[in-house]
Amino acid sequence: MEARVLKPVLGVYCAAFILFLYGPMIVLAILSFQGAGGGPQFPIIEWSTYWYQHLLGMTEPGRISRLPVGDSLLRSLALAVMTTVVSTVLGVITAQGFRARFKASGVVFYLIILGMIVPGVLVGLGMALLTNMLGIDRSWWGTAFVLHVVYTFPFAFLVMLAIFNRFDRSVEEASLSLGVSPAQTFRRVTFPMIFPGVLSAMLFSFTLSYDEFSRTLFTSGRDLTLPLAIYGTFSVEIYPNIFAFGVLTTLFSFTLLLIYALLMLHAVRKGQSFKGQEEAE
Repeated sequence: MEARVLKPVLGVYCAAFILFLYGPMIVLAILSFQGAGGGPQFPIIEWSTYWYQHLLGMTEPGRISRLPVGDSLLRSLALAVMTTVVSTVLGVITAQGFRARFKASGVVFYLIILGMIVPGVLVGLGMALLTNMLGIDRSWWGTAFVLHVVYTFPFAFLVMLAIFNRFDRSVEEASLSLGVSPAQTFRRVTFPMIFPGVLSAMLFSFTLSYDEFSRTLFTSGRDLTLPLAIYGTFSVEIYPNIFAFGVLTTLFSFTLLLIYALLMLHAVRKGQSFKGQEEAE
């Protein structure tokens, strides 16, 4: 196909893709500014921040109950932080282990990757049945936490594996040949060089765990995490306070991305400065 025909087609495709990707988000953001008498649909009766005030408890109690985001939000944040720490540490250790050739490494690799491929509903249901058989109580900090790690660990592992595959071993070997212990070499040489990858693994693990639904549905027990609490409200009746909460959650995610970008920029500049010093010497 000629370029003069292909370019407009690709342009339309990209525009449609972006609209499909961000269109629902834009609609929710607009509807979150619906007035107190408006519902979750167009037209906008009155532009207002009423539902944001309702969400934050700044309005008088009315017939519409507030979203149960307090305790469930704390549970989701705690679960995401716990998952991030464990998955990232396991990802770094496992990827470090894969730098050395060992038997059955291919089988072990695919067994690790399996955690991100198996459908969440099946894994969650299987865990629920297993805990019932063993007489174990289900909880967000126990059974749900295990499944979150099983799900996010492969992502952290793949990120770290990509980082280690382009790692310059000669730097480590030079440090070890100078008599520096392996622990100090990892802390002072290896870790600063893989730090951008560690940040990426942490971001992946946190975002995947924070809004994970299917694996949590069967394993969190009576204490609900945020996605489950929102789903419980959403399934009864929809009000624009859910849209307001969605906007705030999106802003929180963008803030995490901004922090990630700043940390990455700092790490890259630090690496360039170190490289410049080496070249000067």
